[in-house]
Amino acid sequence: MSERDADFRLRTRPFPIILSAPSGAGKTSVSNEIFQRFPYLRFAVSLTTRVRRDGEVDGVDYRFVDERTFAQARDAGELAEWAVVHGQQYGTPRAEVDKALAGGYHVLLDVDVQGGTSLMEAYPGAVSIFLLPPSHGAMEARLRARGTDSDAAISARLAQALKELECVSQYEYVIVNRELDKTVEVFSRIIHAEEHRRARRENLEEWIDVHFPSRGAAKAIGASS
Repeated sequence: MSERDADFRLRTRPFPIILSAPSGAGKTSVSNEIFQRFPYLRFAVSLTTRVRRDGEVDGVDYRFVDERTFAQARDAGELAEWAVVHGQQYGTPRAEVDKALAGGYHVLLDVDVQGGTSLMEAYPGAVSIFLLPPSHGAMEARLRARGTDSDAAISARLAQALKELECVSQYEYVIVNRELDKTVEVFSRIIHAEEHRRARRENLEEWIDVHFPSRGAAKAIGASS
């Protein structure tokens, strides 16, 4: 039994959380904080053909593979989604997502808008969140602060970000990441609210019968008459 179920003995059906954002929106910082708050949340590690950046760990941040390995996984139908982003391929292994859900964990899927659209189709019960930077200037400042991209690369990312903003309407929730603490609080409330959806409660009727025995008895009499 997970922490989210312990207080009430109500089981919550786990769900994927699709998180998309343009470059420079602060998605990684938000995700890291969310994992600290939700021990029953798992991260689906994506495959990518891009080069590993300093500080990134293979198998933790991404699974860094060559183009042949990626193509084999894609052609075998092993990816729930895949897309080409800034000239590199990214994809989400379906087995990893399904295994986590079967184990009772929510799964955070950190994907671009192309992948987000595909995942919404693959997992209709998923929660979709789009993270916005507070302004174009803030987005550019964050990209430059990384110190990992050339001016040309930053310009390309900013141009791509403007295109991605057109996909906001496809997402259920939109959060402007102006202050990290406030963003994480809103994100957390979304998860908690989704956990309390009636449709996600696996044993609601059973729980009511146990905690309100007169109702259960009345149902039993009605069924036998």
